Amino acid sequence: MTGVILAIVGLALGGLLKGATGAGAPILAVPIMAIYFNVPVAVAIFAVPNLLANVWQAWTYRSQRLPPRFMISFAGGGALGTFIGTVLLANLPGHALTLVVALSVFVYVGFRLARPGWVLLYPLAEKLAPFFGTLAGVLFGASGLSAPVSLSFLNAMKLERRTFVATVTVFFVMMGVVQIPMLFAYGIMDGQRFLLSTAAILPIFAGMPVGAWLARHISRETFDKIILAVLTLIAIRLLLQATG
Repeated sequence: MTGVILAIVGLALGGLLKGATGAGAPILAVPIMAIYFNVPVAVAIFAVPNLLANVWQAWTYRSQRLPPRFMISFAGGGALGTFIGTVLLANLPGHALTLVVALSVFVYVGFRLARPGWVLLYPLAEKLAPFFGTLAGVLFGASGLSAPVSLSFLNAMKLERRTFVATVTVFFVMMGVVQIPMLFAYGIMDGQRFLLSTAAILPIFAGMPVGAWLARHISRETFDKIILAVLTLIAIRLLLQATG
């Protein structure tokens, strides 16, 4: 019962963070559920609410998306990477990849703190989008978390909050569309877990409007600091997971 209560709290807090920033729900929910279950089960339970929450936000912020060329290459890379990462989830341990990603995020956060004015310019970001989309998708498929790569990449572009949300949610939707059928194909998702995953929608959706309300009172600078703080927490969590 304690595990169920903590999972619900984690899902609700994840929904709050997602409502405020467009991302972050898996950061809180998946690790908490993984404490009482294993990573594949936690990923399966979070799959349905993650997809639906992102569909909702992607539609809400659809007018703020980046140009189609960027969206297609970034989200398409995410879909391809999710396919690869789910195969890894079903067959291989991912400690080495997790450690590399965690260290990479620490380097990025350290660079941003040292050079707060640095921006990844759009022309270069568009060229890099397929690579970082694919890399983020691999991490998402293997661990349920793409944020160390996807949020780092988009945060480096210094996007306005609504554009950030519009872009990252389309990316998450594309990954979710690939992930769920593959979880069924590998037996990671079954009927019981699908029902649990569907029920997990409720606490996430309860937290999202609260987060969206808070976001309307957050400045651009504060939003950027929140993203960097979230990335730091993710990196710490991944480092502990890889070395624990």
